Amino acid sequence: MYIKVLGIDLGKSSFHLIGCDSHDQQVCKKKLSRQKLITFIAQLPPCLIAFEACGGAHWLGRLCMEHGHDVRLIPPQYVKPFVK
Repeated sequence: MYIKVLGIDLGKSSFHLIGCDSHDQQVCKKKLSRQKLITFIAQLPPCLIAFEACGGAHWLGRLCMEHGHDVRLIPPQYVKPFVK
């Protein structure tokens, strides 16, 4: 399973992930706890990770960058059109 882009929906205790390959086909759809998300990101080969910019997003973004990922924080007003 090769993930090129990983989208994360941030929550307080659980996170929803959707991963797409280079052909924009969904290859991964998961719901993980905070600790399992950190473990998953550490094991994932470097890819583009996108999520909404909010209070906890900067902490998670720095954590992802430590593991070699390219992080994009999306402003809240652009998240809904991005999902559609």
